[in-house]
Amino acid sequence: MSTINGQVSHWFDKLPELRPKLPGDRDADVCIVGAGYTGLWTAYYLKRADPSLRITILEARFAGFGASGRNGGWLSGLVPGDRHRMAKTHGREKVLAWQRALNESVDEVMEVSAREGIDAGAVKGGTLEIARNPAQAARLAATVAEERRWGNEVTELTKHEAAQRIQFDGVVSAYHTPHCARIQPAALACGLADAVERLGVTIHEQSAVIEIQPGKAVTRSGTLRAPIVLRATEGFTPALPGLHRRWLPMNSSMIATEPIPAEIWDRIGWQGRETVGDTAHGFFYAQRTVDDRIAIGGRSVPYRFGSRTDRDGQVPARTIGLLTDVLHTILPQVRDIPIAHGWCGVLAVPRDWEAGVALDRTTGLGWAGGYVGHGVTAANLAGRTLADLVLARDTPITDLPWVGHQSRDWEPEPLRWLGVRSLYLAYKLADRHETGGRRSTSPIARVADIVTRKPH
Repeated sequence: MSTINGQVSHWFDKLPELRPKLPGDRDADVCIVGAGYTGLWTAYYLKRADPSLRITILEARFAGFGASGRNGGWLSGLVPGDRHRMAKTHGREKVLAWQRALNESVDEVMEVSAREGIDAGAVKGGTLEIARNPAQAARLAATVAEERRWGNEVTELTKHEAAQRIQFDGVVSAYHTPHCARIQPAALACGLADAVERLGVTIHEQSAVIEIQPGKAVTRSGTLRAPIVLRATEGFTPALPGLHRRWLPMNSSMIATEPIPAEIWDRIGWQGRETVGDTAHGFFYAQRTVDDRIAIGGRSVPYRFGSRTDRDGQVPARTIGLLTDVLHTILPQVRDIPIAHGWCGVLAVPRDWEAGVALDRTTGLGWAGGYVGHGVTAANLAGRTLADLVLARDTPITDLPWVGHQSRDWEPEPLRWLGVRSLYLAYKLADRHETGGRRSTSPIARVADIVTRKPH
């Protein structure tokens, strides 16, 4: 059968029935722009803390349309930023607290999902990280030491021990960390939208916000006035006036196979439903899905000129081919399994690769995001933090180092496009360089990391 391309993502077996648009001018106590994870979690915790609040969410398309319904399904404690840089400005103890809060948020999402009857297919199998050449193995060993310095539990695995979990081809070394659950991301987003509606939150879909000002959010069908307006637009933020260079919409692509027969799974393993990634510069991320497919992603076309975004998840055919090649290289057992779906979406990358959460009490404007691809769990912590900030509650999470963090804007075009394209070409060359048997990271990649200020 032919591969489905786009149609938002494979995680939506059918697109949801749309909620009504904003029907003219309205008032609320809190307006949230964006019905992805960040906006939905913020509404959830606000409404539970104060049921009297009138909360309205404005969404351009439908709940989960953006990265929340297209990601790799890693409910992970990965930090959306550089812990060393944060420690220099805020102190090591605050960064350790941030890491613990993210790890605990994995369980928080699972507990809320169980309480609200959201079946997101969550299995907390942890993450298996693999290396497939000596340079990758050196980085993997350094990462193990780094994670332990930040209080994370990590188990080093030999080639044989890794193969007992999953029969990947060409693995040199690996490690496992428990702080991750496999989920079906769109099921979480849609279930969470239903949950906040049950609590009394109003969601207006088909209501793209074209301007945010203190006290109001403007759509083409009306203006929502509220003393608190929170922006939760992640990769679509550059479309808003005055924010075109605030965050870069980084593109990430995925494919999913047809369901894989039980006899092939018997040869592969993957019984623990671990999420899987590697230490290449052009890394992949993968999961065994609820319905026994393999979903795998990477960044073939990382950025489109002028901060443009995709059209409903459509991805270049060559990207589907490249991801298919990666899958067949690491798991030749599935070479005869057709690819069912290819799609893409955007995530937000601040110029310093540091996410943030903030509320200006003078203007009533707040925001959260810039998760650099680690937002599935971070959005829950951000939503709880925004809720505490709105309610003027001084809590441990409002004292975490990303609260109030601001990044400088990205460079104007064409510098932005030339820079990102050149850097990712450098990473691709570095991966080729390392396949020749180098025992350490290619100097090409080291220079690229310095230029991007990307966390190591």
